[in-house]
Amino acid sequence: MKLTVWTYEGPPHVGAMRVATAMTGLHYVLHAPQGDTYADLLFTMIERRNHRPPVTYTTFQARDLGTDTASLFKTSCQDAVDRFQPEAIIVGASCTAELIQDDPAGLSEIMGLTIPVIPLELPSYSRKENFGADETFYQIVKALAKPQERTARVTCNILGPTALGFRARDDVEELTGLLSDLDVDVNVVAPLGATPSDIGRLPAAHFNVLLSPETGEAAARWLEKNHNQPFTKTVPIGVGATRDFIAEIGKITGQDMKIDESRLRMPWWSRSVDSTYLTGKRVFIFGDGTHVAAHARIARDEMGFEVVGIGCYNREMARPVRALANAYGLEALITDDYLEVEAAIEALSPEMILGTQMERHIGKRLGIPCAVISAPVHVQDFPARYSPQVGFEGANVIFDTLIHPLVMGLEEHLLTMFRDDFEFHDDAGPSHHGGKAKAKVEAVAEDAPAPQDDNIIWLSDAEKELKKIPFFVRGKARRNTETYAAEKGLNQISLDTLYEAKAHYAR
Repeated sequence: MKLTVWTYEGPPHVGAMRVATAMTGLHYVLHAPQGDTYADLLFTMIERRNHRPPVTYTTFQARDLGTDTASLFKTSCQDAVDRFQPEAIIVGASCTAELIQDDPAGLSEIMGLTIPVIPLELPSYSRKENFGADETFYQIVKALAKPQERTARVTCNILGPTALGFRARDDVEELTGLLSDLDVDVNVVAPLGATPSDIGRLPAAHFNVLLSPETGEAAARWLEKNHNQPFTKTVPIGVGATRDFIAEIGKITGQDMKIDESRLRMPWWSRSVDSTYLTGKRVFIFGDGTHVAAHARIARDEMGFEVVGIGCYNREMARPVRALANAYGLEALITDDYLEVEAAIEALSPEMILGTQMERHIGKRLGIPCAVISAPVHVQDFPARYSPQVGFEGANVIFDTLIHPLVMGLEEHLLTMFRDDFEFHDDAGPSHHGGKAKAKVEAVAEDAPAPQDDNIIWLSDAEKELKKIPFFVRGKARRNTETYAAEKGLNQISLDTLYEAKAHYAR
């Protein structure tokens, strides 16, 4: 464990919160000190949930450590049951509370509660958030799922979507519609929107659709082994993956699958005149393993981009991501250190980033457009509009998601090209206020240096010329020129130096 400004995943008890908050009728009693009680911030502010998460904390303080904190846990547990009257509770400890070894699991078992109590043993100092969600959901399914007769019609369960998931709400809706078109009903969606009673009905379905391997694979494997329910291996994100998913459903059910692609616009749009000038762009992809794999295929095979870097932060997905990178002729970056990711992006100088909220910030600093395709995300990636990732409508949404940063960047480039125009220069203000545009103020000292760092100074004529270079290669041009200047022993970059560096690297 190390101190960091940003983190891709929280500790495993945050994963347990994501499962508890996704469900109804389930309560989470968390043994935690004051300071670990931030669930409200996560779910009501970032995800804009309209109710508080079902989490009760013991909230012990430093002065409580000299007394009986175990009694404090039992009191909190009983109070939560009396107040919220859940169908079941899960109990566990935060990473800090784990150190005092109060054993919430054992304490809850001797309390004699009349509802199911599911203890969680989450190793806070060796595993992280996605593992916590996967393990929590698995323990809930293992404790509550009961043998059932299969439904009369062919049905499936959708497993894996949780609170704070990336577009989980809309993905469930889109996937339910897709399955209905395939004449397959949805028995239970879990954990998102499920009750403990619904978990008990999981074995009634004929098979499971694993929507999020990060948070649902352990439960899917347990149901396959103990209730003879196969589960899908393809996550239907992108056109090709959706077609493969439909074919997989056909093999599981033994039915002929009729594909309705009438709403699908992505293949034509990605080949259209309007977007062919965007093809061949070099992209770097980083996020959770599932979305990275899906978007690598989309980027290369469906959008015509060149994938120059692949990586993921969740080590549970390291093996398949490494295999995928190898198939693309790349070496995967498996890390949860955003500084390593930034260094890799800077070294590769891609023209676009597909990543998380962290990569969005990295892209802003490096001047590289970024599309967010994976959690962790911020509030703007929980849109009010319908915005799925899965299925054919999801493919349409992904087209917009990937294209818009480049289109806006090109618009910025055009504005830069016309920066000397009376309407678009830096002092003019918004273009829709053209009637009030200010006259351009010429620089007093045309040759005044524009300092960039402690070693290299860009002269104003060179800086002005650099701004004429398209945004998506400007960073690379700057770095190449500074490297060339350093090799030549120059501490100032003039217009001639810029052209000489360009000629040097063009050889």
